[in-house]
Amino acid sequence: MQLPSLKTQEVPFDDPASTNLFLQSATKPFLATPAAELYGEAIPHCLMQLQALAAIHRGIDYLQIFNDPSKAEALWFIEDGEGGAITALLPTDY
Repeated sequence: MQLPSLKTQEVPFDDPASTNLFLQSATKPFLATPAAELYGEAIPHCLMQLQALAAIHRGIDYLQIFNDPSKAEALWFIEDGEGGAITALLPTDY
């Protein structure tokens, strides 16, 4: 399986907004929209890549984008703030 490529985030890693770890928990569930399932088995691999990147940089931006040239839309990952969720979605879901 070829994984989609992660686009470089727009804000620097040392920006105060780069604090998200993309770690799911009982209070921060991981969700994927039905449309995001277009990416299938790549979704958990992308999430693990984000978690590893966040561990290296001690946090990343709340919006992360993966591209796959064979797909019509990019795959977004959004981490909501306190009490929110981590969501895999397509831009048209937003």
